[in-house]
Amino acid sequence: MATTLRSPPSTSVSVPCAALGTSLPLSLSLPISRKQSVSCSRACRAGVRCSAANKPSPPPPTTPDSSEVSSMARIRSEVLSPYRSVRMFFYLAFMASGALGGLIALTRLLPALSDPARSAGAGETLRGLGIDAAAVALFAFLYARESKAKDAQVARLAREERLSRLKLRVGSGDGGRPFALGELRGTARLVIVAGPGDFVAESFRRSQPLLRELAERAVLAVPFVTDGNAPELRLDGDEEDGADDDGLARRSKRLWQLTPVYTTEWAQWLDDQKKLAGVPPDSPVYLSLRMDGRVRGSGVGYPPWQAFVAQLPPVKGMWSGLLDGMDGRVL
Repeated sequence: MATTLRSPPSTSVSVPCAALGTSLPLSLSLPISRKQSVSCSRACRAGVRCSAANKPSPPPPTTPDSSEVSSMARIRSEVLSPYRSVRMFFYLAFMASGALGGLIALTRLLPALSDPARSAGAGETLRGLGIDAAAVALFAFLYARESKAKDAQVARLAREERLSRLKLRVGSGDGGRPFALGELRGTARLVIVAGPGDFVAESFRRSQPLLRELAERAVLAVPFVTDGNAPELRLDGDEEDGADDDGLARRSKRLWQLTPVYTTEWAQWLDDQKKLAGVPPDSPVYLSLRMDGRVRGSGVGYPPWQAFVAQLPPVKGMWSGLLDGMDGRVL
């Protein structure tokens, strides 16, 4: 005799859309039918996202954990200074050799000082002990200096990696897609202008006579207002209407169109930079980046736009790609 098994009746619960906006948590213990789960999966595929509480989703992380940044910075440090590890290894080997020679000389010197019959070679043994001690001290100094330089380079590269992960947006509205600062490597030389609204407005005013020259050198400004009084950065239309090169005119207008996103992380990074440089926290500063994303120069006060035009090579015509690395030394 065949037995027919029937599934228990399922209860279908319909929740009004307005109820999803409440801040009260919902807890349902009723059985849900398979048909309703299929409809939920379709809703998920359609882009509908349900949550138990009315809380916004956290922003995507812009900086990896410290271990990832440290490993990436150490790899870049090895690439930039490939022979540093070899030098440090030989410094340690010479230190060990000098310490071993000093220990042997010390074991010979102590019996010679206690026994007058063996005191004939005490002077030579003492001279050898001094040479070994001086060698150990010299190579210890060289190793410490090399290690300090390595730590400083790794710290600088780690800060640059953090900077490359900060987010930007084109325009001041919320419609633009945020992107990482590192995506502009190889295409633009960024100048970060951080300070009160009046400082940013004055920096913008000083750059206007040199907009075309700065655009030829792929310079883009990133204004970061620290007091919340963001000025309106609008170019004069008369200056750009008579431009012969429309592409260059458009790039000139976009020179001040980048806007920082997640300003808390920007403020933290700038505060760390000021602490390392010994600059007061409320001082207006500028930071100039190379084409490869490394820090080229920084200072307190207004950016030297004329110096940028004089020092940076154009990225158009016969100079395109030839002098991309001639952005000045790295700080």
